[in-house]
Amino acid sequence: MTTAMVLAAGRGERLRPLTDKQPKALIEVHGLSLLERQLERLRLAGVDRVVINLGWHGESIVERIGDGSGFGMQAVYSPEYDNVLETGGGICRALPMLGREPFWVLNADVFSDFLLPPPYVPPDCLGHLVLVPVPEYKSRGDFELVGGKVRNAPDPGWLFSGMAIYRPELFRDAGEGRFPLAPLLFAAADRGQLSGEIYTGIWEDVGTIDRLDRLNRKPDG
Repeated sequence: MTTAMVLAAGRGERLRPLTDKQPKALIEVHGLSLLERQLERLRLAGVDRVVINLGWHGESIVERIGDGSGFGMQAVYSPEYDNVLETGGGICRALPMLGREPFWVLNADVFSDFLLPPPYVPPDCLGHLVLVPVPEYKSRGDFELVGGKVRNAPDPGWLFSGMAIYRPELFRDAGEGRFPLAPLLFAAADRGQLSGEIYTGIWEDVGTIDRLDRLNRKPDG
């Protein structure tokens, strides 16, 4: 079974008042929610089972997505609600549902036309990251890409897109509770255990009203 996770527990403070009564993952671009767009992309990548973590108004996600059959896959849920575990903690909580093989993890609030391939990580790596150009609203990037390997650098030129494939082993010693994913990725990059690729097509972090409005003004598809 091919599995994936969508990180959908975010509150979306900068998208208020749109997120006062719904989760950020259900914000719509051209009439379709960000989460539903991610599920469609994962279906095309051959994903059979998706884990969705739940936080702010997570019950609305369960009502909208149900068991996932409408998207051609099985949907299961990892409730966090009032104890949102951040990216790293959320993935670790869901590991028992994700299996032993590499799995996709997508941020729900990423909008992109990147075609997700079936999940694959090189044998010498623990993860594979999709990197994108640094947008104008960011002061710096996250990583460099050298010989197909993701590397840390003093002045990194590429941004982590919020789209990645991970082996469960990346989280083996991560512990439990609330923690971000970034330190695990920086450490793996130091060890040469992350592969990567660069994507220069459509990509947007739908984190503000302005970015959402800009997407909705553009033709869909």
